[in-house]
Amino acid sequence: MNTPTQARPADPARLFLALWPDADALAAITAWRGACTWPAGVRLTPRAHLHVTLHFLGAVPRARIAGFDAALAPASPVEPVAFVLSKAALWHGGIAVLEPAAPPAALTALHARLGAALAGLGLPPEARAYRPHVTLAREAGGATLAPVNEPPAWTSRSVALVESRGGRYETLRTWPSHAST
Repeated sequence: MNTPTQARPADPARLFLALWPDADALAAITAWRGACTWPAGVRLTPRAHLHVTLHFLGAVPRARIAGFDAALAPASPVEPVAFVLSKAALWHGGIAVLEPAAPPAALTALHARLGAALAGLGLPPEARAYRPHVTLAREAGGATLAPVNEPPAWTSRSVALVESRGGRYETLRTWPSHAST
């Protein structure tokens, strides 16, 4: 309990920047996922949460969110970013993903531009190499992943600032590409 002399704890928001699939890509991703065999106890990612993370920001004080628009709008996509999720993988820790065979140059460039803008806000990007993917399931060790015969593809036309709160995602802001306006 806070007393009048104690500082009230900050109200942080758990944030990330993401690309959301269009309806066709989302249907293709969920159809492919439905063709896989999942072990008991698997935690499938809710359909509405399927996305590609550009940057995970972690806990950020809510007061700082207002400054994101000026910093990130110029770094958001100038052109739409197209990619194909042609590779299925089961990562360490039982995380099942779909990912591009190689990240497209436009996606890598967008990631770098946004990373530089975040660094300008004093939010250093993650140190590990960027590996774009859609997380399909957790606790999926032992899953049999279907072949990716018809790889899901989409063209992203915006970047979203998303808050993860209690198992829900809420889009706080979206920056469209110039081509989608």
